[in-house]
Amino acid sequence: MKKLARSIVGLTMLTAATLAEAAAPSVVMPPKLPSLREQDAIRQEWLKLRLERVLPTLMRRHGIQMWLVINREYNEDPVFRSLVSPSVMAARRRTILVFFDRGGEKGIERLALGGGTNGGLYEMYRDPDNAGREIMGGSQWQTLRKIIEQRQPSTIGINVSHTHAFSDGLSSGEREQLESALGPWTSKLVRAENLPHEYISVRLPEMEPHYVAMMKIVHALIARAFSNEVITPGKTTTKDVEWWLRQSVNDQGLGEWFPPTVSVQRPERQATQFAATVRPEATVIERGDHLHVDFGIHAMGLATDTQHVGYVLKEAETDVPAGLQKALVHSNRMQDIAFAEMRPGRTGNEVLAAMLAQMKKEGIDGTMYSHPVNDYGHGAGPLIGLWDRQEGVPGRGDVLLLPNTWFSIELQATTAVPEWSGQRVRSAQEEDAILGPEGNMRWVLSRQTKYHLVK
Repeated sequence: MKKLARSIVGLTMLTAATLAEAAAPSVVMPPKLPSLREQDAIRQEWLKLRLERVLPTLMRRHGIQMWLVINREYNEDPVFRSLVSPSVMAARRRTILVFFDRGGEKGIERLALGGGTNGGLYEMYRDPDNAGREIMGGSQWQTLRKIIEQRQPSTIGINVSHTHAFSDGLSSGEREQLESALGPWTSKLVRAENLPHEYISVRLPEMEPHYVAMMKIVHALIARAFSNEVITPGKTTTKDVEWWLRQSVNDQGLGEWFPPTVSVQRPERQATQFAATVRPEATVIERGDHLHVDFGIHAMGLATDTQHVGYVLKEAETDVPAGLQKALVHSNRMQDIAFAEMRPGRTGNEVLAAMLAQMKKEGIDGTMYSHPVNDYGHGAGPLIGLWDRQEGVPGRGDVLLLPNTWFSIELQATTAVPEWSGQRVRSAQEEDAILGPEGNMRWVLSRQTKYHLVK
């Protein structure tokens, strides 16, 4: 037993030593994000602005006079966390959020049947028959009916959708109880569908500086991961790099949106059609390898999504082979085409078709599978292709692009590399970008135009 324990300790020390064995940091890390307490205050202000600035416009645009967001603890609507304070853990038994458009400058009335006031942003209802106790069960439904009868809304929006997960948060059990409680008012129920979808999608300009700070951290960590600080050719594995990234994210006080993946292409070792469908196996990184990372973090209620490429120099090399550089040029050109085609008022499918047509005209072989990025990594908004759906995505690709939204420009260009006997190499890139209020695309931070080099 002692021998087994010594073996386990030895293995743990070896693993730790392998991950720690590195040169001095090759990149100076940006400052960390604000403290958790400061983040909470910042996010609370964002919530206030979203409720006061974004929500009224969307409710009126989509003809919803009253909007119900009904949640049970740990079975919350996807839009719930975008409507409550950052410190709210869950829906607290049952929380019914009621939004009523009083018209004109009176704005949107915000009521909470269950749960709290969210820092004074909602009027909280308590049990009318048991003062001071939380409202729950039948009392919630009875109170909701009274609220509706008092306000006489022309439409009552509920989150039901066959197309969009972000708009389909009303569970079947809650809908049955809602309809039972409303009686004749069920005739006023309409699918809100676009309301929660766009509420999640639209970004505040106040969010951007903090998102830029997150992207600086992401870029710095990737640059360190794809350097001799972390990689020793012939020794370090792709799994070692993944775990270095995961530990670094943890050390920075950040969260992971998804576990990073690091993969290798080399002569006679081609990338799969789409590496994210199956996590790549551990591979020892060798000189002459083409590296790829898919990496996303989550902080301050925001998600990032980034893919970069790297190259491990051979002993006699001082730069990336020209054929591989051309592959990156092609994926950069696809980014340019995406920026030119992504305009407000176009659907994701229209952007995809225009991009593919221009790529064909220029002789670029590649695929486009970009998506919104906001409160969620694969966020609410229009899909611009899927890796295996280049003909367009019915429904989810028919959504319009809106100003003040963010996108993860995700794509790949496949290029024959002469130095690899004509083998085709996938240059997969992903960078987050902003579709601004004037309808112009710009990078949140910057895009990759040169390979990360491991010497």
